[in-house]
Amino acid sequence: MLDFPRWKTIGISLILLLGLIFTIPSFLPEKTTETLPGLFQSRVNLGLDLAGGSHLLLEADLSDFDAVQLEKMERSVRQAMRGEPGPDDDVAIGEVTRGNGQLSFIVRELTQLDEARERVNRLTQGVTQGTQLTGQRDWEVSFVDTTRVVLRATAAGRTAAIANAMDSARDIVDRRVNALGTREPTIIREGNDRIVVQVPGLQNPQQLKDLLGQTARLEFRMVDENANPAEVAAGRAPVGSEIVPYAESSDQAGGFEVLKRQVMISGDQLINAQQQFDQQSGQPVVSISFDSGGANTFARVTTQSVGKRFAMVLDGKVLSAPSINEPILGGSAQISGNFTVDSANGLAIALRSGALPVKMTIVEERTVTPELGADSIRKGVLAGIIATTAVLVFMIVVYGRFGIYANIALIFNIFLIIATMAAFNATLTLPGIAGFVLTIGAAVDANVLINERIREELKRGRKIMDAVDTGYKEASRAIFDANITNVIAAALMFWFGSGPIKGFAVVLTIGIVTSVFTAVTVTRMFVAHWLRRTRPTTINI
Repeated sequence: MLDFPRWKTIGISLILLLGLIFTIPSFLPEKTTETLPGLFQSRVNLGLDLAGGSHLLLEADLSDFDAVQLEKMERSVRQAMRGEPGPDDDVAIGEVTRGNGQLSFIVRELTQLDEARERVNRLTQGVTQGTQLTGQRDWEVSFVDTTRVVLRATAAGRTAAIANAMDSARDIVDRRVNALGTREPTIIREGNDRIVVQVPGLQNPQQLKDLLGQTARLEFRMVDENANPAEVAAGRAPVGSEIVPYAESSDQAGGFEVLKRQVMISGDQLINAQQQFDQQSGQPVVSISFDSGGANTFARVTTQSVGKRFAMVLDGKVLSAPSINEPILGGSAQISGNFTVDSANGLAIALRSGALPVKMTIVEERTVTPELGADSIRKGVLAGIIATTAVLVFMIVVYGRFGIYANIALIFNIFLIIATMAAFNATLTLPGIAGFVLTIGAAVDANVLINERIREELKRGRKIMDAVDTGYKEASRAIFDANITNVIAAALMFWFGSGPIKGFAVVLTIGIVTSVFTAVTVTRMFVAHWLRRTRPTTINI
């Protein structure tokens, strides 16, 4: 027991010192911590219920989702029927039509029916549930009137596609929110078609709503210049084209263009989008650049279409429809309109983050004021002070010097909890404060077990050194067993819970680990050094 190596003393002291140092930034104003070196800028973030902020509930528009899925399948069908480069490899088909939740087209040559069937079947895939195949396909393929191919999404395929789309939407929403520079947002799925977004510290949610309400589905499509004005005026577009209105932010708001349905290039091929200023007008614009495939496609189409017009379409609205004066070979373009700096920056963030696979609508909005959080913090701090004081007094009265060592360890335990949370940029919520206070109350349980075991060994007639050594060794087994069960419970709460439940589980887990370290290892160091230095003949415990 008296043999406590110097290296271990130095190591434990260093951990306690670092815990104290990394706790300090969490109690300083945020502006002050920003001036500190990067290593010391980590701090505990306050959750929505403590710092105030915005709460939004987003719901997917599944009717829009079905239309997008049909549109994607149409592009895939057209691509598949083209085959490899070379005219002999194409499958001749009629116009691809969409309607009533299905896609259909006619194979012009009877001799190519089998080839068409094979190519379409390759576009479908098995539906999985977890890691197991269900035996169902995501699309049902049927032939009507011999030569007409009809594709319709199956129920299992639609369910799987919605689940995948919602997972992707959650990731995209997360990237957009974090691009605003906010701290520790909570973004989780709720049910099959909803996403909860909580952003602490954000009191004006309008910018966030504008950003999340934008699908950011960008398309470049050719203008159909052969459309009959009289037919268009009557609301009828030529086959293979559609009438698309201008966006409200464009210079021609209220007007429309007749665009070909086929997408020349889409936002999926973007690699960057930045808010900049037009060199001639000085107005805010969004500069975009494509990947190599998109750049090649853009160059090829603009080379073949000099003198014609193409349109930039965002979320089904035309932003602009300029003429192609010369081939655009650089793989970049500029989106202009009546943008402000904020709206242009928001569009750039949305484009960089990727288009939402499904349109999201805000169905619930709440703003939590920081005054409510401040009251919760005051009450939580008061509860913590009362709990800590009661524990400190109890330990000193009952266990004397050993109680003092336990109290010192308890104080270091509080610092270590805060420092660990700060290191991981964890968020402290109201349930987290409850877990913190609970940890303080339970932190000295280990010392109670140790001290009581030392008492029993002394009553049995053991010498002081043997009694203390046996007390720590034997009590440590029960301490580790008891705390392992607590960690398992906390892990289950974190795994199956969400939001506040996870916050409680995180604080509880950190508190359990640090309390075992301080109660067993730190107090043992104090006791070992005291016994080796004084070698008492009796101890009062």
